[in-house]
Amino acid sequence: MSADPRRHVLVLGGTTEARALAEALAGDPSYRVTTSLAGRVSAPVLPPGGTRIGGFGGVAGLAAWIVGHDVTHVVDATHPFAERMSFHASGAEALTGVPLLALRRPGWAPGPGDAWTFADSLAGAAALLPGLGSRAFLTTGRMGLYAFAHLTDTWFLVRSVDAPAPPMPPRLEVLLDRGPFGLDGERELLARHRIDVLVTKDSGGAATAPKLAAAREAGIPVLVVRRPPAPEGVAEAHSVAAALRWLAEDQAGEPGARADAPPRDPGPSRTTASGHG
Repeated sequence: MSADPRRHVLVLGGTTEARALAEALAGDPSYRVTTSLAGRVSAPVLPPGGTRIGGFGGVAGLAAWIVGHDVTHVVDATHPFAERMSFHASGAEALTGVPLLALRRPGWAPGPGDAWTFADSLAGAAALLPGLGSRAFLTTGRMGLYAFAHLTDTWFLVRSVDAPAPPMPPRLEVLLDRGPFGLDGERELLARHRIDVLVTKDSGGAATAPKLAAAREAGIPVLVVRRPPAPEGVAEAHSVAAALRWLAEDQAGEPGARADAPPRDPGPSRTTASGHG
């Protein structure tokens, strides 16, 4: 066992919430924090505290790292669509007994004036897209462009941090940029490229939400890919503040409890959101 008396928190990162949590923990002398990044971005913005980049080698590899580095708590703050890592984290909790919290930003919801169509997958979105528009602003990430590669009649504007690789649609313009993005910029982008449909994942959060407001103002339909299923029975928080409370209260032994919800009767539970591999 380590002689370090501080609690060691492993943050499975890649989101703004993960960075904010690492910043808060790095400033607290009772914790040491390590943030793990998947390594899919060539020049990530590194959070304070320790960092590691790359996969663990599945559930067994993650569990071995947790035990080998005296981790006392794990916070899964990966992207809501990084589902494989979320299931690996859940499996590692079962193997090690080290408490796990899923930090998931709330999803987006349509409001008055929105024209949203939902799909359960990227393939489903690709099937629906031709009926919604011919000039698409595609913001589902560069790793998923293969799902739209067969759409030869649709023109795409793709925005990502790093350049995408084939397969991808033949009629494509790539915009390399990193959020957060403002409403004025999103308005100008939609107008300049004559966008008539926005395609996005239900990522939630404020960093990329202005595109939804800009689409609403312009009367542009939005095609939204729903979040994948999340592991059942994992404690859950929807804010960094709630995650910090969970850590402070050391809520071990309450699987499925919401860290930002009032106590509830024990019994079977199911998390409502998803999750680096």
